[in-house]
Amino acid sequence: MSSRPTIKDIAAEAGVSTATVDRVLNGRVQVRDETVRKVADAAHRIGYHATGLIDQRLVPTMPKMTFGFVLHKGKQEFYRNFAREIEQAVANRRDIHGKAVIRYAADQNPESFLQEIDAISGEVDALASSAVNHQNINREVQRLQGQGTPCFALLNDFAQGVRENYLGLNNMQVGRIAAWLISNTQSEPGKVAVFVGGSRWHGHQLRETGFRSYLRESAPDFSVVDTLVNLETRTVTHEATIDLLARHSDLRGIYVAGGGMEGAIAALREVRPPGKVSLVVNEMTEESRAGLVDGYVTMVIATPLAQLCADLVEMMISAVSTGSSETPGQHFLEPRLYLPESI
Repeated sequence: MSSRPTIKDIAAEAGVSTATVDRVLNGRVQVRDETVRKVADAAHRIGYHATGLIDQRLVPTMPKMTFGFVLHKGKQEFYRNFAREIEQAVANRRDIHGKAVIRYAADQNPESFLQEIDAISGEVDALASSAVNHQNINREVQRLQGQGTPCFALLNDFAQGVRENYLGLNNMQVGRIAAWLISNTQSEPGKVAVFVGGSRWHGHQLRETGFRSYLRESAPDFSVVDTLVNLETRTVTHEATIDLLARHSDLRGIYVAGGGMEGAIAALREVRPPGKVSLVVNEMTEESRAGLVDGYVTMVIATPLAQLCADLVEMMISAVSTGSSETPGQHFLEPRLYLPESI
């Protein structure tokens, strides 16, 4: 069994002398902030047992920043995972004394998001949300940006041209990936269906557009039935999927562009054998993983949450420290694609 890392190990990792590490640990002599951070980073990398003591040396010199996050579906696994990754990303930063304030909109109504944004806007230095698209939210984002509180759109690109940045997947690309998968896993052409949460989710609209454009260009023998709105709920998706399967014996594929995938998985389990209908869903959860294992889900397109949250916190710190950028941006992450044989 290897011994615990020592001061010498920290010094070697940080590229400083052991005397410098000793001064940082004991605080007897003033050490430059940059050197303290270098030693702290090295201590964390090698797993030094007293990293907390080194971090304490940083606290008096670190700027304090509070970041606000307004998500939704607080009881769902994906958003609970999202919240944990946010907290971890803030805790991992050793150049600031950061605090994450996370709240959840009660439902998908714009006013529910606005209520939670208003509740924390006065206490945060930057704000990020998974809000829906609506003119009232756009106006609030514009107000916050104007008073120096940078705002970021997560997963769904709301307040375009106003917010600081969008972080998430390229939703047009996501839709095309789903269409490619369905058209290439079915031996015969037929009908396909796509579910969206509603008209206020710009990301869902882009996914549907990408889905339809791929089939139109590359798999014209597949026809898309009228788009189904499921309000991102399991029950509506389940009932609509049962109806689809009853009315279309040649249904070859289903893409659930937003929430509610659990209903589609349950419906296929009830009335179709595994693999008969190709099902593509978003985000890895216990239910989508089980669907992959059992052959009812053909592919999961997932957001790399840890990377998204690390990048988000970096951008929030930059915007708070140096000011908002002149041009609102988009930060696309590479989707994680999961197939039955990859889990």
